Amino acid sequence: MVDALVSGTSVLWTSGFKSRVPHLCLNQAERAIAHWRTSLSRMITSLQNPLVKRLRQLQRRKARQEQGVCLIEGTHLLEVAAQSGVPCELICFTEAWQSTHDALLRDFIQAEIKRVLVSEPVLASIASTKTPDGVIAIAPPIVGDVFCSDFNLGIALERIQDPGNVGTLLRTARATESQVWLSENCADLNSPKVMRASAGECFRVPIAANVDLPAAIADAQTQGIQVLGTRMDGERIYWDADLTQPTLFVLGNEGGGLSAEISELVTDSVRIPLAGQVESLNVAIAGAILLFEAQRQRTINSGQ
Repeated sequence: MVDALVSGTSVLWTSGFKSRVPHLCLNQAERAIAHWRTSLSRMITSLQNPLVKRLRQLQRRKARQEQGVCLIEGTHLLEVAAQSGVPCELICFTEAWQSTHDALLRDFIQAEIKRVLVSEPVLASIASTKTPDGVIAIAPPIVGDVFCSDFNLGIALERIQDPGNVGTLLRTARATESQVWLSENCADLNSPKVMRASAGECFRVPIAANVDLPAAIADAQTQGIQVLGTRMDGERIYWDADLTQPTLFVLGNEGGGLSAEISELVTDSVRIPLAGQVESLNVAIAGAILLFEAQRQRTINSGQ
């Protein structure tokens, strides 16, 4: 994890975790805001600033992994991260953003998070979106090391490489109280595109990344978990399967589907019937259909 020491417009980087000090009281925080705004008469305006260069590098997966951080872009993602207890290390924002986000700014000051004022062009150079809303933060990466012992419902993703699909599936999993397992060669959890597509639910949903799927599937089956592969030629239509029992759906790569190895390991395979000459559904849509069908069956079964 990186720790930025900010003084005026110069930024030095050191390794190590900065421990959090006790929160300030509200009046202290308000005074700190007023003092801090006065002291920030200068902002970073140069694209050659060391901090700006470092932040631009974080758009690349390799740089994020080397530095052990992720980049959180936008107010909504930042709010969800804060609500989820993600300890941001540094935030960069524009004057326009600062003027309309007093409450969030107060939270940052209370948490002793380092803050850097930047110009609009500098923020635009850091962001991955065409129209950033004025704030970007550095935080520890999403590790993806959560295996819940009380497994009830989940999806395993085999080589799902589109960050939009992975993010959407994370959001759907959160909405259906499901776990998510990702095999190797899936899209990077810390990709800004994954975070945006998940609407911040990447910080909340139980995720296990870089999973050895064959071993995990075998272990799940020994625990009595039904493992259903999704295939165009699946043995049963998905709604005919009993999804009231602990169930893991396995979704395959966007282009190639499930690998032969995984297809042989699953308990059963299911399909989603398609009308006309439609050959397949987007994997994120397919995952949503399956997870919400499981929720539907369980709601009916519980008598709610």
